[in-house]
Amino acid sequence: MSVPLHYVVKTRLVEVVEGLGEGAALPPERVLAKEFGVSRWTMRQAIRELIADGRLRARQGQGTFVATPKLVQPLALVSYTEALRAQGHTPAREVVEFDELPADAVLADRLGIAEGEPVHRLERVLFADGQPIGLETTYLAVERFPTLKAVLDPTGSLYRCLTDQLGVRFGEGEELVETVIATPREAELLKATQSLPMLLLHRTSRDTAGRPIEAVRSLYRGDRVGFRATLRP
Repeated sequence: MSVPLHYVVKTRLVEVVEGLGEGAALPPERVLAKEFGVSRWTMRQAIRELIADGRLRARQGQGTFVATPKLVQPLALVSYTEALRAQGHTPAREVVEFDELPADAVLADRLGIAEGEPVHRLERVLFADGQPIGLETTYLAVERFPTLKAVLDPTGSLYRCLTDQLGVRFGEGEELVETVIATPREAELLKATQSLPMLLLHRTSRDTAGRPIEAVRSLYRGDRVGFRATLRP
């Protein structure tokens, strides 16, 4: 089976990227195409794939640069803040929405409440070292957490607030990971193009008694974030 030319070029281009080092500018597309003996279209395809892989980053009006290594997040019931700080990064959050809405049938089932009951919705852009990497929306039943708005700093750690101030003890969670394309609104919030692959996580967390705590939808930039899980037999 023949290998597409742009894939061959991409493989060779990885060696160039590794030789340049983090943050270095990639030579212009036309220069690389001439050096590799391929068309600019083929070179453009190879560069686009390396951008999608997180190896390169395009800056509008400036060029293409070698990207910093991806952040690797654990698939575990841990605080986003603590996970990033443990890797030497500075976490931050920007609140988009913090309101209440009636639960639809799917959300009600995940939270163990009746359809139409009110839920807190907290939507935030997640940052690492000042760069947006994810968009997280968390839903919690108002009946279970009536004082949430009064005690939570929405720019801080929700996990820490639930455990330290509201006495919640996380027991287990279920997480589904899939790849998606962002909506125009999501792409704008994450300062990304709609063509950039995204990783979408759906998580339902439960306490030590098996009672649902939260339902979470997290959208991450595929060029900035990867995930790691520990598997045991």
